[in-house]
Amino acid sequence: MLSVKEKIAYGLGDTASNIIFQTVMMFLMLYYTDVVGLDPATVGTMFLAVRIFDAVTDPLMGTLADKTNSRWGHFRPYLLWLALPFALISIITFTVPDLQGTAKIVYAFSTYVLLMVAYTAINIPYCALGGALTDDPKERVSVQSYRFVFGMLGGVIVAACTMPLVEYFGQGDNAKGYQYAMTLMSIMGLVMFLLCFAGTKERVEQPQQSNITFGNSLQSIWQNDQWRLLCVAAMFLLGGQVIRLTLAAYYVKYFLGREDLITSFMTLGVVASMVGCAVAQPLAKRVCKIKAYITLQAIAASICVLSFFIQSDQIVLAFVAFILWKFFLDMGTPLLWSKMADTIDYGHKKTGVRITGLVYSGVIFFIKIGVALGGAIAGWLLAFYDYQADTVQTEATKQGLLLSFTVFPAIGSFVVAWVMRKYTLTTDRVIEIQSQLPSTHSS
Repeated sequence: MLSVKEKIAYGLGDTASNIIFQTVMMFLMLYYTDVVGLDPATVGTMFLAVRIFDAVTDPLMGTLADKTNSRWGHFRPYLLWLALPFALISIITFTVPDLQGTAKIVYAFSTYVLLMVAYTAINIPYCALGGALTDDPKERVSVQSYRFVFGMLGGVIVAACTMPLVEYFGQGDNAKGYQYAMTLMSIMGLVMFLLCFAGTKERVEQPQQSNITFGNSLQSIWQNDQWRLLCVAAMFLLGGQVIRLTLAAYYVKYFLGREDLITSFMTLGVVASMVGCAVAQPLAKRVCKIKAYITLQAIAASICVLSFFIQSDQIVLAFVAFILWKFFLDMGTPLLWSKMADTIDYGHKKTGVRITGLVYSGVIFFIKIGVALGGAIAGWLLAFYDYQADTVQTEATKQGLLLSFTVFPAIGSFVVAWVMRKYTLTTDRVIEIQSQLPSTHSS
């Protein structure tokens, strides 16, 4: 069994990642439209283009990590090598100079591309590291539970601190406020990545497969039908989730009419996510994690649909619905990521090739396609419903915002629940598969 200390160290890596990822999900659209002054449709299209480009680099990064050999392992060294560049690029993304017209769009596009490439380069090895810490199926759920509890801690930091830090540092100048706030949070992330590197150890060895080409690896992974199911589920899950998270600040500011409650709304949602992730491990011990995951997605989707009927003056009910949605949705997150590790064993048995980095990066590729589509659709929906930045919205715009925040995200979770009915890697089956594989565990 892994020590609690090592699980915490691994979790801190996701805290660091989420300080950036959650800032992008929650505030980058708002920053670009209300601070930089970009058109929401332009931002939506930019999100789609950059995130699709970023997603294409994921399998390449996964293959590179699989082939990396260093005294620190295959995946850990990237935490050391890229922590500082990632922090610096995060800062310049939220530092848009006083440019005009196309120049401003080009700067935003260029820095966002750099941010996503840097995120891929450090996050793909970090995710794959989780599959290299242990080969015990139950410990995998435990590791991912720690990871996502600490990952959600990064979300709490972002949700609770971003707007207050912007106000504190900016003193009325939001552009300056965002720059200084991101500088502080990037330094925190840098330290956490280094602690993750120092506190973990790779134990599940990669078999020597020097003759396996990138093309062979892609062919092998495509034969993994259980992995393909996770890819489809991940894409729809993140698509719906990103639409809802991107529009959450707009929902509170313009539909509920309470801009002062954005921080509280976001923070309580992420706290609910943390609690949900913490509950995942004991849940997986008592019930089938596949059936549990399907049920959780159905519940989350139902909450989204019911939220459409909450009126703008029902503030407490709106908060409760968002908190419950985050709780049930993210209770399933560690279960999903533990399944990725299980598909590595399944694919190894089926094809004779073990490709840890590519399995994770392949799923993350589809996650980022979902993120790309979700972010783009959110921007396009704002433009379609005639959103105008920092002004009173029309009733038609408010209703369009409400529909986009509630019903559309539910579609993603309903699709995920339907897709996962065909997933078959129960805990007992994974243990049976592992018993038929050559030992991959090192001391």
